[in-house]
Amino acid sequence: MAKKQKASRQKIVFLGGLGEIGKNLTVFEYENDIVIVDCGVGFPDGDMLGVDLVIPDVTYLEKNADKIRGIFITHGHEDHIGALPYVLKTVNVPVYATRLTLGILENKLIEHKMEKTVDMRCAAAGDVIRAGAFSVEFIRVNHSIADSVAFAIKSPAGTFVVSGDFKIDSTPIEGEMTDLTRFGELGREGVTAFLCESTNAERPGFTPTERKVGASLEQIFTGTKKRIVIATFSSNIHRVQQIIDASKKHRRKVAILGRSMVNIINTAINLGYMRIPDDILIDVEEMKKYKPEQLTLITTGSQGESMSALYRMAFGTHDKVKLGMDDLVVISAHPIPGNERTVGNIINELLMKSVEVVYDQVAEVHVSGHACQEEIKMLIALVKPKYYVPIHGEYKHQKKNAELAYYMGIPKSNVLIPEIGRILEFEPGGKSAAFTGNAPCGRILLDGSGVGDVGSVVLRDRRHLSMDGLVAVSAAVDGYEKYLVCDPEIISRGFIYVKENEQLMEEIRQKAKEVIEFCFNDGLDVNSVRGTLRDELTKLIYQRTKRRPMVLTSIMSV
Repeated sequence: MAKKQKASRQKIVFLGGLGEIGKNLTVFEYENDIVIVDCGVGFPDGDMLGVDLVIPDVTYLEKNADKIRGIFITHGHEDHIGALPYVLKTVNVPVYATRLTLGILENKLIEHKMEKTVDMRCAAAGDVIRAGAFSVEFIRVNHSIADSVAFAIKSPAGTFVVSGDFKIDSTPIEGEMTDLTRFGELGREGVTAFLCESTNAERPGFTPTERKVGASLEQIFTGTKKRIVIATFSSNIHRVQQIIDASKKHRRKVAILGRSMVNIINTAINLGYMRIPDDILIDVEEMKKYKPEQLTLITTGSQGESMSALYRMAFGTHDKVKLGMDDLVVISAHPIPGNERTVGNIINELLMKSVEVVYDQVAEVHVSGHACQEEIKMLIALVKPKYYVPIHGEYKHQKKNAELAYYMGIPKSNVLIPEIGRILEFEPGGKSAAFTGNAPCGRILLDGSGVGDVGSVVLRDRRHLSMDGLVAVSAAVDGYEKYLVCDPEIISRGFIYVKENEQLMEEIRQKAKEVIEFCFNDGLDVNSVRGTLRDELTKLIYQRTKRRPMVLTSIMSV
């Protein structure tokens, strides 16, 4: 009899979503087959000046493009789908997701003019997709966006469960609760590893049901005669549905502001995920026909984004809506880590305009879509994994999640905290597991239409400019006779107030003139003159001001 071929190891490569919030991307590789789970964006840190978005470095996927059998998406949030239009330009493979997720993704692909080139395949909870050596099962979970799923990924090396973003809501606004039965069945069958999200691992207890927000909204609508402006995540269609239902009950018309809010609501309506009562939606232009107590505005900007509708309303730059003492603003969201200051600025600005403001620290107008400690522990108990892998969150979240696994009886040696770029390998049947190497990884920065053209050098220059400003020196010289045609011109931006420092500006001009003449007398070429001029002016400016602005020099031959 032919000898049975020995099964290979299962690799998991983490390219994002660890030690950070967002940018989720995980790679499952078995021999010549790869499946990818999620492909999201991250949001720039405070030191990433001018950067719009951050996407994972997918060099590893580009090198192994012929192995990729599909990208599987857990749900339609930006940190799970936002990088797809960029990644699919270099790695065009089938994308598997639920109906609403595909609907949201289609809007993004249309913006990038890619809707006809991407192979999008719809699946539902309970479906099992065959992808090379893998089978991927979609499992229903509750989250702050409809149609969210977890995955059970099976290969010859074992079964690997990926939670996605989830919570256990026994009274969801729409649909059924998280499929705990299926998680329990997988646990009885045997799970090699459970990759579980960590976002709320520090929070004890259970995440409240979304219906709590509905009760708070009812109190707000009942207790005011003001125009109500509610900012929330555009993807949270259950929250938006509750706002519309409350508006209908209290005989208010609803106007939608913000492009992403309009796009997602239209997608949800077209796919049957939202029910909009007749004649309740109005255009922003129609608001002047109604009294404040007859209006509800649903808007983007719950995270303080500088171009959002709420931001522009708060700072008085919105061309259609002006806020004042007849308005009540509800911020129905919790700031993503890093956004606390910008959200606080909006709240302060609104209060200074005599606007009444309600937010999650003063009322229950937001509940999380992520599992707290007891829900994570419940899933661990059901799945019964041999190995536990905390993912999705900052390191402190992953570490706390690991401690929950210890508490649930999983040996410390079997709890593996991954890092971006690390390769985790499992022996067939879970006989052993270890980190065995590294894959190319990192961050690609998006600035406007540029992808990856802003790197560490550009960011360093931007930080330099933001802290110390700029001094630019330009001089016209005779390239043949080697002499100055006229006095150098000095321009300062963000360094000093020129009108109050004319003596220093004149000293810089005279020093530039002296250096250029000295360099030409010494026989230096134009390129050498630029470098010497920059160095000498930097020394002079530091001696006079103890500052180091960026010094740019331009020598033009005429």
